[in-house]
Amino acid sequence: MVGVEMAERIAYYGIQCNLITFLTGELGQSTAMAAANVNAWAGVTSLLPLLGAVIADSYLGKYCTVIASSLVYILGLGLLTLSTMLPSVNCPTHGSSNESVPGCLSGLQTMILFGALYLVAFGQGGHKPCVQAFGADQFDGDDPLESKAKSSFFNWWFFGLSLGANLGVGVLSYVQDNLSWGLAFGIPCIIMVIALLLFIIGTYTYRFIKTNEEQTPLLRIGRVFVRAARNRHATSLVYEDEEETQLFESLHGSEQFRFLDKALVPPDTSKLPGTITSKSEVEEAKAMLRLIPIWVTTLAFGIILAQ
Repeated sequence: MVGVEMAERIAYYGIQCNLITFLTGELGQSTAMAAANVNAWAGVTSLLPLLGAVIADSYLGKYCTVIASSLVYILGLGLLTLSTMLPSVNCPTHGSSNESVPGCLSGLQTMILFGALYLVAFGQGGHKPCVQAFGADQFDGDDPLESKAKSSFFNWWFFGLSLGANLGVGVLSYVQDNLSWGLAFGIPCIIMVIALLLFIIGTYTYRFIKTNEEQTPLLRIGRVFVRAARNRHATSLVYEDEEETQLFESLHGSEQFRFLDKALVPPDTSKLPGTITSKSEVEEAKAMLRLIPIWVTTLAFGIILAQ
C-alpha cells in the first residue's frame, strides 16, 4: 500500500509541478490565465477527498473506492497523454527553427486535456482518503505487536509519500523539459497501472473491517444539526440514559455549543418520525465544530502556497 501511495504521488506531482509551463507553452495561455486554471484544478483536487470519503463510508467501502478511483485516475492519465500525442499537436515551426508555435492545440485536444485533468482530480479524490485508512485497518490497535507495527507503517507511509513527490517533481520535470510531454504524462499512467495490479494481487491478504453502524458519521452529525434546528424553541432536554449522561457531561468541553443539546429533545412522532438522538451523537457533532477553527487557519497557508 505504501507503493500504491508512492505511485499516486509520482503521478500527481508529475502533473502539478509543471502544469503552468504546459498551459503557457503548449496551449499558449497567458500566465494569469494559466495560473487561474492551475489554482482552480488544485482547489477542486483538494476538496474532492471529502466526497471520496463520503462515498467510501456510505456506499463502496475503502477497498472498492481505491480500485474505482485508481481506474478513473488511470483513465485521466491516459487521456492526458493522448491529448499531447495526437497528430495536430505537432505544431508548425518558425522557419528553420525547431521552436513550435504556442497555442496550436485544437479545440478537441484542449477539451480532452481539461477533461483528463479533472478525471485525475476525481481519481485523487477517491484515492487520498482511503488508501492510508485502509492500510491502517490492517493492524489491530489492541494488539501490542500490531500497534507497534502500525506506527512503523505510518513512518514508511510518509517516507513513500515524500519520495514519490520528489520523484514526480525531479524526474518527470526533467522528462517534460528535455524529452516530451507525452512521455512525461505516460510514465505516471504506467506506474499507476502497475500499482493497481499489485494492490489487487494482495486482495486475499487484506483484513476487511466490518462496522455495525447503520448510519455514517456524516448522516449522524447532519441529523444532530437538523434536529437541533427544529427544536430550537424547546426548553427541556431528555438524555438517552443516566449512565451515558454522566459520562459525557464529565468530559472536558462538553458544555460548549449547548444549542446542539436541543437535538436531544424527543421528536414529535406526528411531525418528526425517528429515534431519539443520543448524547454521543451530539458530542460527535460538537467535536466537529471544534475542528473548524483549525481548518480555517489552513486557508491562509493555502492562499500563500497558491501564489
